[in-house]
Amino acid sequence: MEQQKLNPAIVYVLSIFGMLCCCVLGAGIIPSAIAYFIAQNNLKTANADIDNYDVSSVKAMNTARIIAIVAVVLNVLIIIRVVYVIATIGWDEMYDEFMKQYQDAMQAQGQA
Repeated sequence: MEQQKLNPAIVYVLSIFGMLCCCVLGAGIIPSAIAYFIAQNNLKTANADIDNYDVSSVKAMNTARIIAIVAVVLNVLIIIRVVYVIATIGWDEMYDEFMKQYQDAMQAQGQA
């Protein structure tokens, strides 16, 4: 009887995409959470009938799950930071500071 293999590729892709999207106010929480739930469900299925699954693919899926957890935690920390900044200085002040930095960067780029 041939052992089944788990395919962690989609979990890796979603986790890395979630890490990249964390810079957009924590928007990477969505793909990261999806990656975690996919990995968790696949591992539950594999652990229920461990004899029918390839051990190396189960280990790879577990590694992918850990990366998904890291991505979720990173996004949660970014969301907490954004909420903290908005609560302390306000959205308007943050926007004004961003626009000032943007204008300074554009002027410096024009002078170079």
